[in-house]
Amino acid sequence: MNAAERQRPPPGELYLDHLAHFVPDLGAAAAAWEALGFKVTPVSAHSVSGKPGGTANRCVMLEEGYLELLAPTMDTPHAQRVRALMKRYDGVHLACFGTPDAQAEHQRLAAHGFEPEPLVSLERAIDTGAQLRFKVIYAPPGKMPEGRVQYCEHLTPEHVWREAFVNPFRLRAVYVVADEPEEVAARWGRFGGLLPRPEDGFVRLDTARGRVIIGTARALSRILGKVPQAPALAGYALSSSDPNAFAARCRKAGLNVEDDVVRLPAALGGVWRLQA
Repeated sequence: MNAAERQRPPPGELYLDHLAHFVPDLGAAAAAWEALGFKVTPVSAHSVSGKPGGTANRCVMLEEGYLELLAPTMDTPHAQRVRALMKRYDGVHLACFGTPDAQAEHQRLAAHGFEPEPLVSLERAIDTGAQLRFKVIYAPPGKMPEGRVQYCEHLTPEHVWREAFVNPFRLRAVYVVADEPEEVAARWGRFGGLLPRPEDGFVRLDTARGRVIIGTARALSRILGKVPQAPALAGYALSSSDPNAFAARCRKAGLNVEDDVVRLPAALGGVWRLQA
């Protein structure tokens, strides 16, 4: 089974599909990744129902999940939301759950009071000429204030996870900053249909692949270093076959590495936590 075939969850399950750094300069952000040896996809502009979406991206595809670099390119409502989030702090502003049935998730979110926007058909063309297609669910900012927290159903994963661009890493977790972790975890639990559980001073929610870890800024700073104030997405965990070798590569590139945490450069913002 190739990488593309592993990305769509089985019926009734969710994955932690991808996270996104909102950045002002796609080129600078991609160069930071490439300096560490990552393969980054070419620039691709978004369109919504056939019209320009006002944003473009480049992606770091992983064996499980992916990481997105997203930048505003026009003055559209979508781009305005991106710019508003970028003003809060540098780093990760989007967390997306992967679902095999976006329509069912949309109905469930509406029933639980999240007031999702109408289901969006998102498209973007890539350098091969192929058209990537997704169904995306957005919740109003006030319903999930930690960032742009959404759902995605991949309709063309074979064009998203192209073997030439897949990096040997896996997306394992996203870290969420909250003043009241238990309350926030209960809300994320309703949003994802997930069961919160306490763990080492945090609250954890597990999907079928990947987890959400919620804690106060003080608690998260003990494992991640400096983090944004709540509500926010502080960073994420990546796993690889040799995290120590990758940490050494980060140090050689001039990044601040303490224990298993990598402080990302200003072009990206946020932190990685490395795992085996």
